[in-house]
Amino acid sequence: MGQGGEPRRLRAYDGELGAAVARAQEGDEAAFAVAYRLVQPGLLGYLRGLVGDDAEDVASEAWLEIARDLGRFKGDGAGFRGWSATIARHRALDHLRRQKVRPRSSALEQDVLDLAGPHSTHDQALESISTEHAVELVRGLPRDQAEAVLLRVVVGLDAPAAARVLGKRPGAVRTAAYRGLKRLAKQLGVEGVTDGGPQTLGESK
Repeated sequence: MGQGGEPRRLRAYDGELGAAVARAQEGDEAAFAVAYRLVQPGLLGYLRGLVGDDAEDVASEAWLEIARDLGRFKGDGAGFRGWSATIARHRALDHLRRQKVRPRSSALEQDVLDLAGPHSTHDQALESISTEHAVELVRGLPRDQAEAVLLRVVVGLDAPAAARVLGKRPGAVRTAAYRGLKRLAKQLGVEGVTDGGPQTLGESK
């Protein structure tokens, strides 16, 4: 349990990821493989929510770009997750444009910036479902909520980082994620669930 922040597990994960990225930038291919292993599950989950069955192909395109531009990246492990999610999102939107499928635009931004919302529903929802099942359910949400949930829960970004990926304000992303997770929690009937499970989204066994 992090106090008001990310769980200890994620902080440790980002430490390992940051170290791997730094070594990969010096040409260590094994370190790049470690970074890939740490980031790919969340990235793939995010892309499944955007492009469905084409996620693997889009992820491959994204990783080619990540590898090519790695020398230009500056930041830590959490920053790398955000940077790679931004690249993946651009590749996904290109893919959707090629298919002539337009993402629905968000009508959310004007009216929800003042909603704060507690975090308990989020925790209960994300601790109660597996990544695969979650992504399936998330695809049924309005796009703004779906992307916010995927970036916050599956990729593990905080609100400011998710906002940078989406080009929105952190308050709008926080609210979209809250509404999406609240809707998922209702679908799953987990409003009364306590935080008994150690497993979180992104950790599939």
